[in-house]
Amino acid sequence: MRFLAAYGIAATIFLAIDLVWIGLVARGFYASRLGELLLPQPRAGVAVIFYAVYVAGLVYFAVSAGLANGSWQTAALNGALFGFFCYLTYDATNYATLAGYDPVVAIVDTLWGTVLSGFVAGATVLVLQAFAPS
Repeated sequence: MRFLAAYGIAATIFLAIDLVWIGLVARGFYASRLGELLLPQPRAGVAVIFYAVYVAGLVYFAVSAGLANGSWQTAALNGALFGFFCYLTYDATNYATLAGYDPVVAIVDTLWGTVLSGFVAGATVLVLQAFAPS
């Protein structure tokens, strides 16, 4: 039950922040640097699968560790590492295999995934500790 609560909290925080980032803050940045690589509209089904699986991994590898020792800092560190490895894998693979994939996008996106994942994992533990103590 605690995993489901953590998943729901993490998914809500992650989606809210990431959608603001993608839709408002960095929209022009990605469009100007990736141009024709971007679809006019994202493939929604694939995006839903990504978010569902990614948040499950974040909860399993980061939030659970933070809950196990009662430390939002542990969750944040593990979340940042999880985000770094996942986003770097994606961005480095794109840069290595796609003509026109901008290295600045690879760097910014990897940093974004690292910071966002660390924040979400730490915040999820704090919310659970505040509203659903063990």
